[in-house]
Amino acid sequence: MARIDLVDLAHAYGGNDADPDSFALKPISMTWRQGGAYALLGPSGCGKTTLLNLISGIVAPSRGKILFDGADITPLSTQRRNIAQVFQFPVIYDTMTVGQNLAFPLKNRGVPRAEIDARVTEIAKLLDLTPYLNRKATRLTADAKQKISLGRGLVRADVAAVLFDEPLTVIDPALKWELRSKLKALHRALDLTMIYVTHDQTEALTFADTVVVMHDGRVVQSGTPQELFDKPAHTFVGYFIGSPGMNIVPAVVGGREARIDGHTIALQRAYDHLPAGAKIEVGVRPEFVHVAAPAPGLLSANIERIDDLGRVRFARVRIGDVKFAARVPQGFTIPGNEAGLVFDPSRVHIYADSRLVEGTV
Repeated sequence: MARIDLVDLAHAYGGNDADPDSFALKPISMTWRQGGAYALLGPSGCGKTTLLNLISGIVAPSRGKILFDGADITPLSTQRRNIAQVFQFPVIYDTMTVGQNLAFPLKNRGVPRAEIDARVTEIAKLLDLTPYLNRKATRLTADAKQKISLGRGLVRADVAAVLFDEPLTVIDPALKWELRSKLKALHRALDLTMIYVTHDQTEALTFADTVVVMHDGRVVQSGTPQELFDKPAHTFVGYFIGSPGMNIVPAVVGGREARIDGHTIALQRAYDHLPAGAKIEVGVRPEFVHVAAPAPGLLSANIERIDDLGRVRFARVRIGDVKFAARVPQGFTIPGNEAGLVFDPSRVHIYADSRLVEGTV
């Protein structure tokens, strides 16, 4: 287990002399604590797998350093970094039994037989693989094979970190929740540093204590799931996390007021010194704005449809040329296609060129 420090780490597949804007991973510096559960979250091509491969040693960085517990491991091979990696597609040996697959990483390192047996028994129990230990892996289901792959990554107690590269992508959706819960339980039981790459916000938010959101090769925010939901530091975080995502609309902001499509909404903080020439936007999650009967002083909207999700309903509305989502209060009936929108001022955020502006109390 290790604390991992990334120091001005960056990578360009075209070489160190490439245009900085073309880097697959722009320079980042951050620390991941020993025993933490982290998720690298973002869309395809955002740099999350590149970052994982730099940590594992599969790819050598163009710039910067990687430290494990303060020691520079940047020039070391993957084997010498003492990490375990679990890939999207299960890596198992079909001719071996489940028990032999789990034991293989330990046997390769000359671990005593009694210690191997004890560790395999422990990991098999945690993954519900005990009934299959003496079965060949060849005819097991896809989720059982991925459990074996996970077990092979977790069986070594001395690893600096366990890296997961979208390990549930090929798993049936009905079984994903079970395996996500199992991974979370394994993390608590084994106290290993775990880094999990995914494009699925549900996987990231249910697995990780800290989620690192990436966009266009950059880390745009790192925080707890609650922090990312309540206070997105970048409009991309607001848009990418949440279902539906945050409403982000152009606005004119001054003092404690924002004007959207000619209508004024109150703000909890004052914004008197916004950057000159910046693109100013208001961000508010659909959960914190609700539809009401049209009334003077409310922002007017045209209702296009209602999405009924069972325990909650969201109205899809249009404000001029801008689409918007708002919560429909329980039992509320919308008369016609016109509605007013009621905002919670404490949940309205202001962004300048996509970055959160704090404002003053």
